[in-house]
Amino acid sequence: MRSPRRPFRLLALGCAAIAAASVGLASLNPAGAEPEVTAQQQLVWHDEFDAPAGTPPDSSKWRYDLGGGGWGNAEHQYYTDSTANSAHDGEGHLVITARQENPAGYQCWYGACEYTSARLLTAETFTQAYGRFEARMQIPSGQGIWPAFWMLGDDFGDVGWPQSGEIDIMENIGREPSTVHGTVHGPGYSGGAGIGDGYTLPGGQRFADGFHTFAVDWTPDSITWSVDGNAYWTLTPADLGGREWVFDHPFFMIMNVAVGGEWPGYPDHTTQFPQQLRVDYVRVYSGGGGGSTGGAIVGLDGKCVDVRSSGTADGTPVQLYTCNGTAAQQWSFHGDGTVRAFGKCLDVASGSTVDGAKVQLWTCNGTGAQQWVHTGENDLVNPQADKCLDVTDWNSADSTQLQIWTCAGTENQKWHRA
Repeated sequence: MRSPRRPFRLLALGCAAIAAASVGLASLNPAGAEPEVTAQQQLVWHDEFDAPAGTPPDSSKWRYDLGGGGWGNAEHQYYTDSTANSAHDGEGHLVITARQENPAGYQCWYGACEYTSARLLTAETFTQAYGRFEARMQIPSGQGIWPAFWMLGDDFGDVGWPQSGEIDIMENIGREPSTVHGTVHGPGYSGGAGIGDGYTLPGGQRFADGFHTFAVDWTPDSITWSVDGNAYWTLTPADLGGREWVFDHPFFMIMNVAVGGEWPGYPDHTTQFPQQLRVDYVRVYSGGGGGSTGGAIVGLDGKCVDVRSSGTADGTPVQLYTCNGTAAQQWSFHGDGTVRAFGKCLDVASGSTVDGAKVQLWTCNGTGAQQWVHTGENDLVNPQADKCLDVTDWNSADSTQLQIWTCAGTENQKWHRA
């Protein structure tokens, strides 16, 4: 499939255009409130990439785009289906690798290809309109490197681009190591006139130095972009100035690493290879995003997940307790996969993955011990351990400390957002 993506992801509204290299870009609609997974949302699709090292992406979820025709942007890579370019690392990640090589005599639009990479998509396996679409990734860096997590309308094959619509959840160009971009493209606002904004890490931090969560919360009348739970921009139909809102039908997801192109430019003597995009997970939730400021999590015998004695110190036990509406029982589900009370995170003690590991409150630190997925079966799963939040010994007495345990589908592992 030939990509509809175009160069120059610039902020644009009417005739406005702001240079993509600028830092601290002003949003069209500032949205400082942190988005959350709400009680009305359920996890409907996900890939945690827990397969053995060297294995290819799950073919029931991901398919490949192949070729080296430039992809509408004069890119220089040839996309392959080789595990040299996309494979699990055996440590819970899928890795997309861009390499400076041509092992099979691939031909690109400019002659013999100089680079290989991979582009994965869900066009034939999963599409959805509305909800939260998020991925936790560690992106590559370097001049001419262009990682992206994005979506296209499922009618692309029928109506073409940009009528199908495009939502760029995250794009980065290597010469901007601290900034990512979120953009939409549609009829009358595509290519260089795409409408978007950027998010810049503070203090000169680089996205390539760690994992970050990139998400959009999409409803019939808005799309909100966030990084690590920090919403930085919201788009509504009113922002299109009368142009058509085409974000009203199912879209499919794409993730890739391009090499070169009219927007990022091309690799130079400073660019090192191979370059890797490491993906910890991709998750999709149903329904609209945002709106919840916290609420109770109700479990066994109608009792609530509770911070013992309303303590806020690191290590305070998290327990089962009669629901009482206090702040110790107000939990918010955040876009970075954390569940929080008192501004701290639900945490598995010492990052343990064994049955019986206790659960506590701890300063949020981005580790796997603080990642949780509320499934459609009402399990609250810690993906790092692949275990469920569990009421110890089925004991519904007040002050029973909670733990993680192998998921069994039992009532002492069922949790409902109030």
